[in-house]
Amino acid sequence: MPLLIDPALASTLVLVGALALFVTDRVRHDLVALLALIATIALGLVAPREAFLGFADTAVITVAAVLVIGRAIELSGIAAAVAQRIIPERAGFTLSLTMLLVVAAFLSAFMNNIAALVITMPIATGIARRAKMTPAATLMPLAFATILGGTTTLIGTPANLIISSARREQVGEPFGFFTMTPVATIVCAVGILYIVLIGWRLLPGRRTEEKEIKPPWRVFELTVPGGTIARTLADWKDDLRLVPARLLALFRYGRRQSLNGDTMVEPGDRMLILSRTAQRAVAEQTELESPYATDSDTEVTARVAVAHGSFLIGISHEDVRLRSDGKLRVVAVGPRAAREKVPLAMMRIQAGDQLFVRGEPADIAEFMARARLLEIDRLDQRSLLFGKAAPIIGIFAFSIGLVVAGVLPAAVAFVGAAVLLALLRLIPSEESYSAIDWPVIVLLGAMIPVGQSFETSGAADIVATWLSENMAGQTMFVVLAAMTSLTILLSMFINNVATAVIVAPLGIGVSRTLGIDVDAMLIAILIGTSADFLTPIGHQNNVLVMGPGGYKFTDYARMGAPLVVIVVIGSAALLSAFYG
Repeated sequence: MPLLIDPALASTLVLVGALALFVTDRVRHDLVALLALIATIALGLVAPREAFLGFADTAVITVAAVLVIGRAIELSGIAAAVAQRIIPERAGFTLSLTMLLVVAAFLSAFMNNIAALVITMPIATGIARRAKMTPAATLMPLAFATILGGTTTLIGTPANLIISSARREQVGEPFGFFTMTPVATIVCAVGILYIVLIGWRLLPGRRTEEKEIKPPWRVFELTVPGGTIARTLADWKDDLRLVPARLLALFRYGRRQSLNGDTMVEPGDRMLILSRTAQRAVAEQTELESPYATDSDTEVTARVAVAHGSFLIGISHEDVRLRSDGKLRVVAVGPRAAREKVPLAMMRIQAGDQLFVRGEPADIAEFMARARLLEIDRLDQRSLLFGKAAPIIGIFAFSIGLVVAGVLPAAVAFVGAAVLLALLRLIPSEESYSAIDWPVIVLLGAMIPVGQSFETSGAADIVATWLSENMAGQTMFVVLAAMTSLTILLSMFINNVATAVIVAPLGIGVSRTLGIDVDAMLIAILIGTSADFLTPIGHQNNVLVMGPGGYKFTDYARMGAPLVVIVVIGSAALLSAFYG
């Protein structure tokens, strides 16, 4: 059916509509991508028989395979063990932070950014504790370092593979595994140097005046035991105030009661309490009843954050006991419960939630690796399974060697490695599929045809021509800096994968019109897609450290704005020197 409007205009409207939905964040990003794909089909921009060819793109397949390999490395414990041993415990804060950020960036170059954060986050908290600082001093620097590290290799982040795919479509060949490494590594190194010498000092509340950092706030429920003499809520509040603890809500048969001081409290009522004191201690001091009064002396409590991709998302806190075969339990939760003030049994776990998980150290370490939890406060590391770690690293290194040598394409080499890991049972069978971030896969597969329609309709050429006309006569440095800035601006509001899909064809068009090397332009865009250091919403790692670090929205720009300037100027200058 012929289009009633110009194809370029139609594809632009679809893309603008998708961008608007991405920015509002009210609709899941993968669903937005699917809606955009359906719109392009309905408008005749994409043939129905070609609608799902994006899911067969080598970039999508490579992303899935690399996520499986990275998960195997994470579960083996080798990365955590190496990180723990490289960073000396008795070193000063500056050296410890430097080593941590270098290790985190290196891990992020070869595995999922979130996995790199999961592995190194407990070490970051320990470094802060030894220096008598709050976690705010190390967690944001760590998140930024993992983001920078993801720009240094082909597989560092899915956006890199999308840009490589765009190069293959236009030039005939994808990026090599280390094509972007020289420039991106220097930018990463300068960025880490800034963070270590200046950046962390710009964060508020990074130092504590006390010898020990105060325990974190916990939200938990205690029950009024049977046989308790009826008392008013005011009396109970006085008892709690002495602990100290604060009453957030009172529930009777699951329904919230008035917090008026004259309200009579009955046996069986449940109190939602906020305190820095452990649940068991509050119960003992107030004669309330804790369901976990029989804790073993060998048990510990680990404060953890739930990462994206965890199988705990969407289930209740009680289900943690079931998923851990009764070995672990959630004894308290983080600040979200204090805001919502509903019975904990009614709450469902969300990405970024803080949980206080209690159990034996070995059981916590094993469950954290499996459930993708980021440990914040405890230093127990998951044990190293050397019998699995050595072959996993060997298989991964061999697959990288095949790609670098040009023997096999990245998709074939990494899929082969993932299959071999599963065949040799080096990754648990249930993890082979759960390791894959399916929303990202759907986003990739759906957005690739949408991006191609933007190009084939002529819209990309029109926008690229407009950009070229406005940048005509400028030096290569200015053009690259402008395109990097544009990319960063978009990545502040939408997923970096979607940003790569949109900006890559524009960059190719601008580079051809202005006579700039295509690789220089694409590497500038590649770095820009992963350089959102101004907001917590532009990258998942920024979101994950926000709660544990106690950051405000504006804290990211406080430390991140100079880093953005460094990235823009540094990458443009280096690319101009290398490709000019």
